Amino acid sequence: MNLKSLAIALGMSKTTVSRALNGYPEVNFRTRERVLAAAKEVGYEANPMARSLAVGRSNVVGIIYPLLPTDLGDAMFLGVVAGMSEALEAKKMNLIIAPVSPHNEQPSYEHMVRGKRVDGLVVGRTLVHDERIAYLSRAGFPFVAHGRTRSETPYAWFDYDNEAGIRLGVERLLGLGHQRIALVSAPLELNFARQRKDSFVRSMAAAGLAIDPHHLIENTLDRRTGYQAMQQLLACSPRPTAVIVDNHLSGVGAVRALLDAGIDIGKDISVIVWGSVEDTLVGSNVTTIDQPEPRQAGAKMIDMLLSLLGGTPPSQLQVLWQPILLPGVTVGVCTQRV
Repeated sequence: MNLKSLAIALGMSKTTVSRALNGYPEVNFRTRERVLAAAKEVGYEANPMARSLAVGRSNVVGIIYPLLPTDLGDAMFLGVVAGMSEALEAKKMNLIIAPVSPHNEQPSYEHMVRGKRVDGLVVGRTLVHDERIAYLSRAGFPFVAHGRTRSETPYAWFDYDNEAGIRLGVERLLGLGHQRIALVSAPLELNFARQRKDSFVRSMAAAGLAIDPHHLIENTLDRRTGYQAMQQLLACSPRPTAVIVDNHLSGVGAVRALLDAGIDIGKDISVIVWGSVEDTLVGSNVTTIDQPEPRQAGAKMIDMLLSLLGGTPPSQLQVLWQPILLPGVTVGVCTQRV
């Protein structure tokens, strides 16, 4: 049975039946209940394509993502995506992830916007200066940024407090007597990496401690580069007594390098990793700066995007969650002379 047949059977106009099925508020309760009951009785289901054309919506949210090989095994990334999917499914909407090569990322955004293939976008791995966000803002296209960027135009964003998280880690190490503390960073064009490094530098300066330039290593965003970064730190003289790794993908490689070198982690060198590494081969007792509830974070971003589609101004959709420091066996009292 199609919409026309259902309307004839009920003695109503197609418009009234369509509005009742789609929950329009101008249709009174009794009419809506009667239409829904009849539709259920005859097994009528609305044509999603026709419905999308009628309301000007695709009922699809997109993520354009330059996927790295490690992303597919990244529990944190998959947790956020799962939360997004569940939130959209509850609204009978869908999520698509469009993997692209890095050089084709910006054209892919423009193609997606011009084609109106999705109702809105979630922009991940935000940059300090992010042309994707600038473009979407100029185009007036609905989006929520997973992370922040330097932009004078208000935009909707969700993020964890990068400055506070690193400060928690540094203060924990300082309290245990560490003074030679190293930082392993993701590429600094990524906004989270820049914010975390700036926080590290400020926290060390506030403690009156100079940072050995050799103890600042950048451009690590996977296990291989994390492994190599830790090898560099082990070759330093003097080497650091503690290391903070600003992303969990590199953290796995960094911890692995210490294990392979026979280092007694937590005694010879202390390590704090931003993000959970509990699902990896390095174990579940690593001290971490944790981003709580990744699934709820994904759901929150979808809630924000739907609010944006409903007319809420972007300036009212800016959410900052707090990280927490989870204790583990990889941090201990510094026993080395400075």
